[in-house]
Amino acid sequence: MKQSTVIFVVLFSTLFVSSIHAHLNGLKATMTINSFEKGGDGGGPSECDGQYHSDNTLIVALSTRWYNHGQRCHKFIKINYKDRSVKAKVVDECDSTRGCKNDIVDASKAVWKALRVPKSEWGLTSVTWSDA
Repeated sequence: MKQSTVIFVVLFSTLFVSSIHAHLNGLKATMTINSFEKGGDGGGPSECDGQYHSDNTLIVALSTRWYNHGQRCHKFIKINYKDRSVKAKVVDECDSTRGCKNDIVDASKAVWKALRVPKSEWGLTSVTWSDA
């Protein structure tokens, strides 16, 4: 085998295994808290539908890479925190070109409550997520 073929096979195998691992275990993310209501800290209306949403709804904004030009709009993701999980609808982008870090799941208060995250951890905590 040529060296370039070996490199391709190794890279492809690594990406394939990483993809399977992410599918089974979820992508690692930092979950932040966001208000999706008018006048809340989320800013303007949601990117997916131009609407504001109740913070009592299981909804999220994903960082730009995961938002993927709106490809995940109105789709559900499964968020895992310790031994608990919840499904939430993607309604917005956490814009990585405007200060949102990469690998962010920006979640409503309802998501934090559903996952029973202790109040002392509200604001920033580690989670994994996958498409539901």
